[in-house]
Amino acid sequence: MADETAALPETPQKRLVERPSRLTTVLRETGPTVAAGLAFVLIWEISVHALGVSKFVLPPPSMIVVSMVGDFPYLMKALAYTAGITVAAFAAAVVSGILGGLLLTQHKDVERMLWPYAIALQVTPMVAIAPLVIIWVGLDRVWLGLMILAWLVAFFPMLANTVQGLKSADRGLQDVMTLYQASRWQRFRHLQLPAALPYILTGARISSSLAVIGGVVAEFVAGSGSSTGLAWVIVESGTMLDVPRMFAALFILSIFGLAIWWLTSMVQARLLSRWHESELGGER
Repeated sequence: MADETAALPETPQKRLVERPSRLTTVLRETGPTVAAGLAFVLIWEISVHALGVSKFVLPPPSMIVVSMVGDFPYLMKALAYTAGITVAAFAAAVVSGILGGLLLTQHKDVERMLWPYAIALQVTPMVAIAPLVIIWVGLDRVWLGLMILAWLVAFFPMLANTVQGLKSADRGLQDVMTLYQASRWQRFRHLQLPAALPYILTGARISSSLAVIGGVVAEFVAGSGSSTGLAWVIVESGTMLDVPRMFAALFILSIFGLAIWWLTSMVQARLLSRWHESELGGER
């Protein structure tokens, strides 16, 4: 009788009780990362003081925090400038990359004609065209020039992933669509778009990071004093030998990049979690 009772399936109430809480899940997922980061900062702090490293070479984390707190309004203003460039460039890359991918995949002749130029645009170094872009848009619209440069860096991953995704639709399902005489719109909506969505979202994650990099590099190559973003803070701090503030700007820039990456990852998980294998949450 005891064996029969043990063999009975567990009730929904029992499963509800045994299910880990949301706090436990969050701690389990983020705990190792936070612990590793705190250990790294602690080792950094102790090592700098123990070895007598100059603050002009490598300041301790405590000094960086003091600089961040003291220059917080200035750093936040610089972050707002860089964030505006990054977000605008990323949005433009997403829209233009998806539209460009649709255009290239719907017409073979257009793909043969334009694809080599898209690759040429990708492999052209930004530092070579940055002065031209700044001159073309005018020195009174430097922000627009920086946004265009950041867009050039973030555009190609969106285009390439969209093209690859739209071409990845199952061949058998395409034959079924042809058999039932589906229109081009029906074929795109019910077959090509679902197949391309994981590729497009992956391209968006890559482009989000490249937009941050492109925005900062664009500020660097555009010339000193041409912007008021975090890149200029880094340049100015290096010139003044204010290394703690330089590290503070780098830290804020890293946090901003991680935030954009996290947001795009959350969007991807939300859109794919119910049907795509990459987000179904299997055991690893």
